Amino acid sequence: MTRATEARLDLAALRSNLQRARELSPNSKMMAIIKANAYGHGLVRIGRALMEDTDAFGVASGEEAWALRMAGIQKPINLLEGFFDRDEFAQIEEHELDLTIHHVWQVNALAEAKLNKPVNVWLKLDSGMHRLGLAPDLLDEACDHLMASGNVASLGYMTHLANADDEQDPFTNEQVSVFDKTIDSREGERNIANSAGIIAWPDSHREWARPGIMLYGVSPMLGKKGEEHGLKPVMTLRSRLIAVNYLKKGDRVGYGGTWECPEDMPVGVVAIGYGDGYPRHAREGTPVRVRDQLVPLIGRVSMDMITVDLRRVVQPRVGDEVTLWGEGLPIELIAEAAGTIGYELLCGVTPRVRMVEA
Repeated sequence: MTRATEARLDLAALRSNLQRARELSPNSKMMAIIKANAYGHGLVRIGRALMEDTDAFGVASGEEAWALRMAGIQKPINLLEGFFDRDEFAQIEEHELDLTIHHVWQVNALAEAKLNKPVNVWLKLDSGMHRLGLAPDLLDEACDHLMASGNVASLGYMTHLANADDEQDPFTNEQVSVFDKTIDSREGERNIANSAGIIAWPDSHREWARPGIMLYGVSPMLGKKGEEHGLKPVMTLRSRLIAVNYLKKGDRVGYGGTWECPEDMPVGVVAIGYGDGYPRHAREGTPVRVRDQLVPLIGRVSMDMITVDLRRVVQPRVGDEVTLWGEGLPIELIAEAAGTIGYELLCGVTPRVRMVEA
C-alpha cells in the first residue's frame, strides 16, 4: 500500500514565478538558483522545467552541476561557491561551467591552473555581508592576476545582499553603493539582486539577477507571503486523515499528553510527521487544511503523524485530503509557527515523500 503523503509540484507555477521575476527586473538576465536539490523540489526536474526559460543556472557544488549536464541541460551553470579543490578543474572544463571566485586562494589557484581553454568567471565582492567575497581593497589585484593568466574568458562581478528581506533596513543601499564604487567603470556584467533584491530593491537590478526562493512561490520578505508579490506556490505538501477519533472532555492527545480536549470532540490523525519533513517544533495552533477548512494542529508532532482538531470540519472522514502547505495554505504561515523560514521547510522534505508533477 502506498502511503498517502505526497508533494504535488506545479511546474506551470514555477515558470510563472520566473516570468514574474522578469517583470520585476525587466532589463536583467536571469540566473535561476536551483541549489540544494532545487530547494527540495528536485534538481534535475526543476532544471529541465526551466531550461527553455532561464538564461543560466546557479548551483552550490560540482556534483549538482554534473547532474544537470548528465541530464542534458546545456544552459550556462555557475558554481556559486566556486571550486573546493584544484582537482575539480578537469570536470569544470569538461562540463563548461562558470565559476564564482570569492577568495584569494581561488584567484591564485585559477591563475596558476593549466587549462585547455579559459572559463567564465564571476568575481564576488564582499560589500558588507562578510561571508564570502573579496574585500574591496583586494579587487584590483585579483582582477589583474586573473586576466593576466589567460584562464579567464569573461569576467563579471557579483555580491550578495545580507538584509534585503527587510524593506526598512538601509544597509541594502549601503551594500549597493559599496559595490558600485568598487567596481566603478570596470568592464563586465554585474549581478547583485537575489529574490529580495528583485522584489524590493530596484536600485540593485543590473545586467543579471539571481531569483532563488521566489521561483518556488515563497516570499523572501519579512512578514510577507508569496501571493503578495504575484507568486504561486510550486510545492503543495499533502496527506490524508488516517483516523478520526471521538474523544471525551479531559482526554489528552499525543506524546506527553500536552494537549487536553476542552470538550467532547473529534480529533484527526494525519499521515505526516517529522520523518517526512513536517517541522517537529510546529506549535499547537499551526494551521492545517482539511478538505477546505483550516483547523489547528494539536499535540506534539510525531515522526509519522500529527493530530488536528476537527471540530470545524463537517462530518470528517478517514481519507479526507489534508494540505500541510502550498495551494490554499501559504508555507510562510507554517514556517512562522515553527520558528523557521520557508526555505528550511522546502529543503527538509524527506525522500519518502512522493513527488508528483502537476
